[in-house]
Amino acid sequence: MLTLSLLLAACAAPPLRGTGDLGVVIERASGSVQVVDNTHQRSLGRIQGLGDLSHASVVFSRDARYAYVFGRDGAISKVDLLSRQLVQRVAQASNSIGGAISSDGKVIAAQNYEPGGVRLFDADNLALLADIPAVTGHNGKPSRVVGLADLPGNRFAYALFDADEIDVLDASDPAHPVLARHPGAGKSPYDGLASMDGRYFLAGLYGEDGLSLLDTWRPEQGVRRVLAGYGRGEQAMPVYKMPHLRGWSMAGEYAFLPAIGHHEVLMADSRSWAQVAAVPVLGQPVFVMAEPSGRHVWVNFAFPDNDKVQVIDVPSRQVIKTLQPGRAILHMEFTARGDAVWLSSRDDDKLVVIDTATLNTRSTLPAREPSGIFFSWRAGRMGM
Repeated sequence: MLTLSLLLAACAAPPLRGTGDLGVVIERASGSVQVVDNTHQRSLGRIQGLGDLSHASVVFSRDARYAYVFGRDGAISKVDLLSRQLVQRVAQASNSIGGAISSDGKVIAAQNYEPGGVRLFDADNLALLADIPAVTGHNGKPSRVVGLADLPGNRFAYALFDADEIDVLDASDPAHPVLARHPGAGKSPYDGLASMDGRYFLAGLYGEDGLSLLDTWRPEQGVRRVLAGYGRGEQAMPVYKMPHLRGWSMAGEYAFLPAIGHHEVLMADSRSWAQVAAVPVLGQPVFVMAEPSGRHVWVNFAFPDNDKVQVIDVPSRQVIKTLQPGRAILHMEFTARGDAVWLSSRDDDKLVVIDTATLNTRSTLPAREPSGIFFSWRAGRMGM
């Protein structure tokens, strides 16, 4: 009888497999995520009940088994990629736009609009570890937090939209985190990113030209302004969708960034952070993402050009291909070694998989108004 029970249990269990080629696709309208296999280009199942995913982001556990989904409604949902189940869900704020995981994989950090500030949680059980309020902004309320990114040494960096500063939080002792404030970041930082080595934190500015840069190796130097021509400029440009700096790219010695309000992708020297070129593109870029090889950079766009994707050749600094893979292309995600890129077409309810060598479509998969695509290789990268 015991042997029969074990056999039945084995038959009911999912097949033994790794998680290195898995990922999740945000289905924003239905509050669900779809678990996908990017080797065989197939859907493995759907996890529902994750709340408001209209502006959702994902980080992965150190072993790449669990995905932590940050919803716009302030909830953190921990999902199991193998069993495809919702493990735990914590409503920690009323309005939130993302989070990060510490370098040791033990702490989840959530950035909040309402009530502002950053909260730290145990990655195992999502128990609250610390609540770090944001300083009061120009509006007399706690500042909204944006651009939260992980840094080496269990630290986090983020920008304060309403207080014009960059903060670095040391969560080595998550119950007693240490905060370092760096004021003078510029007017209304709207997003932020960390370089892949974790040295630099860059904040994009909505209220003035340029970006703010903090060298975390030399924090005593404070925040300095770089790329003075980047931004809306004195003549404010209409912005149909804010670009995502988290979708920036490093390719060789250059950083590629979306130019806010302009039909350009900016190239900057990654050592001096001086602008070296501006590549003309057909619309306002949202995500600017490099293939893992660094040879090509892919760009998607705000409305009315969000049915197109352009491919930039890095050596020539020119657009070499314009694709029309579907309506409302919201996000792009490369496989770990870059043989393919997955695109989400919200208005066509589909995912499009494109071969990066031939630029031909490999396959399409159905999805419910998909937006963000996040693959598990992110578990081993900083700033993701």
